[in-house]
Amino acid sequence: MHEEHEDAEPENLEQLLAELERAVSEERQSGAPVSLALLLEAVGNRAFGPLLIIAGLITVMPLVGDIPGVPTLMALLVALSAGQLLLRRKRLWLPKWLLRRSLSRYHFLKGLRRLYPLACWTDRLLKPRLTGLTRGAGLQCVALTCLAIALCMPLMELVPFSATGAGAALTAFGLALIARDGLVALIALGVTLATAVLVAQSLW
Repeated sequence: MHEEHEDAEPENLEQLLAELERAVSEERQSGAPVSLALLLEAVGNRAFGPLLIIAGLITVMPLVGDIPGVPTLMALLVALSAGQLLLRRKRLWLPKWLLRRSLSRYHFLKGLRRLYPLACWTDRLLKPRLTGLTRGAGLQCVALTCLAIALCMPLMELVPFSATGAGAALTAFGLALIARDGLVALIALGVTLATAVLVAQSLW
């Protein structure tokens, strides 16, 4: 990936959305699609928490996550990152062909701006608690769960609304990591299990 982002990593969802909107709006080629590289650089391209939030938000974002293949692309992003975290790599590496994948700038910004009210409400609930679930062995468990979600996401494109559940779980895990909120990690685990049950019932 490119050089590490010099600014501090986002500490809540509203700040992360603002960083993404700023980066996309300031892009010199205003009509060009939005690349994954640009989004990751905007929030700190070596940070697992913000990466999960980006992947999750794109998956649940109106007009964007509904595009066939987008959940699978986000799954690949999460799987590669979670796998490297489990291997305890200090620097996350992503292939250039993946970083060059892009989304419609218009649809991305429109979907992003719809998320601000939810972000304001969510951020009021976040606070450091049960922090052991967001570091050390807890962080490894989060990475393992996210890897499992990512491996199942291509299949979820066949089951209505299940990819949305996966995206919500990834977003919640990302929020738990950046806010050091272990309770949110537990909620994300619950969303993961509920989505798994939905998929299982739909397929069998």
